[in-house]
Amino acid sequence: MKVSGIVCEYNPFHNGHLYHIRETKKNGATHIVAIMSGNFVQRGETAIMDKIERAKLAVRSGADLVIELPVQYCLSSAERFAEGAVWLLNSLGVVNEISFGSECGDIAHLSKALDMIEDVIKTKSEEIRGIMKMGYTYPTALSSVIDGIDESVADIIKEPNNLLAIEYLRSLKKFGSSIKPFTVKRKGTEHDSKTTVDEYASASYIRDKIGDGYGAELVRNFTTPLWADAIAKAVGTGEISDVNRLERIILYKVRTSTAEEIAEINDVGKELENRIYNARMSGSLDELLFTVKTKSYTMARIKRILLSLLIGIKKSDLTRLPPYGRILAINERGKEILGAAKGKAKIPYATSISKLSQKGSVSKRFAELEIRASDIYGLSLKTITSAQRDYRAKIMIDFE
Repeated sequence: MKVSGIVCEYNPFHNGHLYHIRETKKNGATHIVAIMSGNFVQRGETAIMDKIERAKLAVRSGADLVIELPVQYCLSSAERFAEGAVWLLNSLGVVNEISFGSECGDIAHLSKALDMIEDVIKTKSEEIRGIMKMGYTYPTALSSVIDGIDESVADIIKEPNNLLAIEYLRSLKKFGSSIKPFTVKRKGTEHDSKTTVDEYASASYIRDKIGDGYGAELVRNFTTPLWADAIAKAVGTGEISDVNRLERIILYKVRTSTAEEIAEINDVGKELENRIYNARMSGSLDELLFTVKTKSYTMARIKRILLSLLIGIKKSDLTRLPPYGRILAINERGKEILGAAKGKAKIPYATSISKLSQKGSVSKRFAELEIRASDIYGLSLKTITSAQRDYRAKIMIDFE
């Protein structure tokens, strides 16, 4: 039994994801645990389809056990996103490897990049801050400093999947984990590419085409029939999400929040606090985003902050690691993973968020945020769903 962990969003699942799962199994994985983002994703948007549906489809596409990454980690930096996911994998006590895609495709090169990043952070902090004062983001400043030391490493950290891969390695190191890293070289199109290569298209491309009204037919060549059918059904029933449907409540939340309340939100510094507060009378979501945006902050970070404000995710909510693992879908092999984890897991894993919320005050807070996030997500669908769906969710239990 070799258990491999995959961190994913499947927003939506495409042929590149299928290739990744197949390569992970070729590397010897007999069981796969997927740590999946819920209804909000790291780019600062709503997931295109509900998390329960995506988890069900993931189990039917090669994963065996799907565990939800808590919303505060989904709407956070790459470092925190990776930290939460690796913690959930490590806490199971039976995961042998973590498998992730990267543009680099070489663990040794990624490890070298991590070592250099950590060294530069310690020894070149003043230089990094100096570049940031010129209006550049932290990643750009860091890359600029490293470029003057080792161009090959600088090239590695310019690629988004490489950066996330490095964060997985950092988290493994932080937790002293015995989980071994394995990387699959990204195949097909680049991250967020607006073009296609053979049967490969980015999730961004697929989402754009669905949003433009092409439905599932145009994207059928770039995903599996199972997912294409599910997307077509969701389009027909009004269950495709669009973050722009949250425009009015985001504007309401910003307009009615004090500067002090904004300052408490995760990832908000003093300058951002003032910029968001001063932009509170914006007349549209686009106006709000572009009023707040500067060279110093990525658009994804601004979007994550606004959604965190809407949900109520505070800085204090990122001071605790996930106290439980909520199971969104599971099959027979997934049951074997849980069986092996019995007596080894550091935190509880279960399907019921109601029961998990009763494990203590920290668990209660995590569950409250998740339920609130799902209630808000329901307003982003064309066909608005009722509240408290997390309590009534039918978890996919596929035991043959």
